[in-house]
Amino acid sequence: MKYIKYLLTSAVVAVSLPAFTACGNDDDFTDTIFPTDEEVLDPSSYSYKFDKWLQQSFLTPYNLEFCYKMEDVETDMNYNLVPATFDNSIDIAVLTKYLWFDAYDELTGTEFLKTNAPRKIHIVGSPAYNIETGSMILGLAEGGIKVSLFRVNELEVNNFYNLNEFYFRTMHHEFSHILHQKKSYPVEFNQLNVGNYDDNNWQDRNGGLVASLGFVTPYASSQFREDFAETIANYITRTPEQYDLILWCAGHGWYAGEDEKNQKEAYCYYYYKSDDDRESDKKTYALEFKDGYIYDSELKQVCRKVYLYTPEGRELTKVEDVENWINTRSFPVYPVEDVDRKDGKEIMIQKVNIARQWLADAWNIDLDKLREIVQKRQNTLTDPNTIIGLRKQVEAVQ
Repeated sequence: MKYIKYLLTSAVVAVSLPAFTACGNDDDFTDTIFPTDEEVLDPSSYSYKFDKWLQQSFLTPYNLEFCYKMEDVETDMNYNLVPATFDNSIDIAVLTKYLWFDAYDELTGTEFLKTNAPRKIHIVGSPAYNIETGSMILGLAEGGIKVSLFRVNELEVNNFYNLNEFYFRTMHHEFSHILHQKKSYPVEFNQLNVGNYDDNNWQDRNGGLVASLGFVTPYASSQFREDFAETIANYITRTPEQYDLILWCAGHGWYAGEDEKNQKEAYCYYYYKSDDDRESDKKTYALEFKDGYIYDSELKQVCRKVYLYTPEGRELTKVEDVENWINTRSFPVYPVEDVDRKDGKEIMIQKVNIARQWLADAWNIDLDKLREIVQKRQNTLTDPNTIIGLRKQVEAVQ
């Protein structure tokens, strides 16, 4: 299983940004964050069309610099990183506009993102691994000014499950941080899971266990503010099928196995098993919570999904399939006791309700309409013609 760690620096720095598509330096800063003129690009340059498209798509409408030419000044020297390839840079840029900026524009208009979006998006080809915690950093948001995205060289343009897992859920997560830094969310949210957060060991917690406590992901169980950002990002990007399965898991008890300190594996139901087919006291645990790669027969590709794994090796991704498996066993199946005494499903619903009301009151954003727009857009990515059409926007630049 891969564990995701998002990092956010709390410092807010008033800076101005250079009007370039490659990363600039401090000497390029001006007295205003809005550039007074645009860089003159060289039409004979190999990257001219892409650079021009970035100007037209991000810099001019949003005063945002999309930085794809990695420079060490923009990265943490503690990580061994490589730049994104040119083709992958184009793909992540057009997808960022389509799935993030255009989605918000459809709901709020351009001015909202021009005012509240980060001033820079910086992309990196490789992941950033934190050896100490065993986690992989997918995104960094620095004081609402810059968002960095990693692992761009492993982009799968037609696989929206993986696009969400490694890029766009990260974008919505980090943007939620930017918004709540400007306007605080209600303190009632923090009171729903007092005593259940673990900032040091969240990466060792299983998704089923934390769902039972009311967290949508293990990382949500690390801190209040990460919980809030994860609540919004997962509600927006996870398919209804995925989200319903997490809610189902949240409403059940989970067993961490013989080693209670090892919470990376967890089981929801068990059955009695013996060699002579009679019930005995030997318990074999079943329905293990997984968050990983499985083959999607409809999409004909490997996707990263949340699923429950049965002793027979079945991968259950829908609530109806899980309940059917429980109800049709030839052997007795018993639920694990919900020892945490938390109604995880109700807590998760309350968190979404708080986020929904906060977005409406503070930002005039309808969370459910935003979710509908994002879901509709990401579903189009199953058609290869979608990314082809997005790439043609760059090719058409004069």
